[in-house]
Amino acid sequence: MKNKHIDIQQAAEYFRDGMTIMVGGFMGVGTPPRLVEALLNSGVKDLTIIANDTAFIDTGIGPLVVNGRVKKVIASHIGTNPETGRRMIAGEMEVELVPQGTLIERIRCGGAGLGGFLTPTGVGTVVEEGKQKLTIDGADYLLELPLRADLALIQSHIADHQGNLVYQLTARNFNPIIALAADVVIAEPDSLVAVGDIAPDHVMTPGALIDHIVYPKES
Repeated sequence: MKNKHIDIQQAAEYFRDGMTIMVGGFMGVGTPPRLVEALLNSGVKDLTIIANDTAFIDTGIGPLVVNGRVKKVIASHIGTNPETGRRMIAGEMEVELVPQGTLIERIRCGGAGLGGFLTPTGVGTVVEEGKQKLTIDGADYLLELPLRADLALIQSHIADHQGNLVYQLTARNFNPIIALAADVVIAEPDSLVAVGDIAPDHVMTPGALIDHIVYPKES
């Protein structure tokens, strides 16, 4: 059985300038705090971050934005982090706003190897700009393209040694989907248990999708 365990310093070896990173979380809930801190401390820059939002100035992925490490954000909203809006308006950072359902479906398509999907969401709005529009049975749809990343950073409540994951309540959010759509997936669990301690029916993300598990802080 492959040993998937790494410490936070080894996780930082996967970070590099200019990479595209997906990060789980909803306003910081479900965002892996130690992995984000390690990403910030590594000094890498010009990142493209794909996430539901940019959280707050001092939580979630907000510190990456505040410290100028992000070149582009693809997210469903940025309103809780004023620094994201300021940098966007100043031309210091590109922001691509995507309707939340469209965003997660684009990620799911990337994970499933699909070429995209059709949605009526955004037809006749600024969302339509620059996109292909198709008419099917008299209804207009936008072609939305898949999203993938070089790296996904996810948080779970529990992990076993094979990387099978269980999430806690709403901290689950985007994490299971982004685990499908990156070349390398690193999970940060709150606690680690033996293989077999998680009932098969309770596994939310199978270990086959997880490349590495960061040791919990107390280990």
